[in-house]
Amino acid sequence: MKEIALQAGVGLATVDRVLNGRENVREHTRHRVQHAIKELEKLQFQLATSGRKLVVDVIVEAPPRFSDEIREALESELPGLHPAVLRPRFLTRDTMTTVEVVDALKTIGRRGSHGVFLKARDVPEISSAIDELQQRGIPVITLFTDIPLSKRIAYAGLDNRMAGATAAYLIGQWLAHPEGNVLVTMSDERFRGEEERETGFRNELRRRYPKLKLVDASGGHGLDRQTEERVKRVVGPRKKIVAVYSMGGGNVAILRALQSIGQTPECFIGHDLDRDNVHLLRDGKLSAVLHHDLRQDMRTACHHVMHFHRMLPASAVGLSSSVVVVTPVNIPRYVGERFGKGYA
Repeated sequence: MKEIALQAGVGLATVDRVLNGRENVREHTRHRVQHAIKELEKLQFQLATSGRKLVVDVIVEAPPRFSDEIREALESELPGLHPAVLRPRFLTRDTMTTVEVVDALKTIGRRGSHGVFLKARDVPEISSAIDELQQRGIPVITLFTDIPLSKRIAYAGLDNRMAGATAAYLIGQWLAHPEGNVLVTMSDERFRGEEERETGFRNELRRRYPKLKLVDASGGHGLDRQTEERVKRVVGPRKKIVAVYSMGGGNVAILRALQSIGQTPECFIGHDLDRDNVHLLRDGKLSAVLHHDLRQDMRTACHHVMHFHRMLPASAVGLSSSVVVVTPVNIPRYVGERFGKGYA
């Protein structure tokens, strides 16, 4: 019961009332306890490990295909994080309003936590909520998209500006005649990581391939229906698309939208080696995927929290991952690492 109470961030009496089906428990509290039990069942191996327990809250705004990858990457790293025993509590949603993110961070501040891993938009209200956590002694590490003006203690993730420049270079090399329209999509421009990718891409494209022009269909939140509608509306029947750079996902929907108006790009660069992109690579519908090691990034985030709590020296905190270009030629290696040999 103590483990459940710690995981749920409630008192022992509340856990007792929930487990015994008693009244006077709010529904969302009951749900939190039940969710904590499910999380603990997944962490049975770690619960048997000795070490100082650190509870970390993971808040991620992303489609399930990516939030599931984050969860799997973190859970894969947990057994090797000695001398700590990290216990994650997850809050993942397709989309979250600023108010929802701020409320979640304030709740964490009230109930306590040893650290927060946060993937959210770079807006002043969220930045202020991060600062409040820092004042309470709760460190925040931003994941994959940064909020640099906040008092977060570190960023863990890809060098997004370099990734965007790499995508521009690849597209220019891929096209026999680098001229025409390049479709770009971000899930939301307020995700600074994607904004950095777009800046790096635009600058490198302007420098190397000035005859390539951008057509922007951003704002679909990486969700299929919204992304497909935006691509159809922006491209239309008259704009010939020679290449695509997808920074925020929804690649199946982007291809479906282009196909519906009779367009097949010569080159398509995407991000992240999730299951959708693996299939698209194998089918030859993606030219390349810019991949980064999520496990390395999550390990780095965990090490930052451990260093904050004086469990690791600064020299032991590793670097974030580098961009890796994955094509159908070298994909088996990464599929084996990420999804297991059976998936290949």
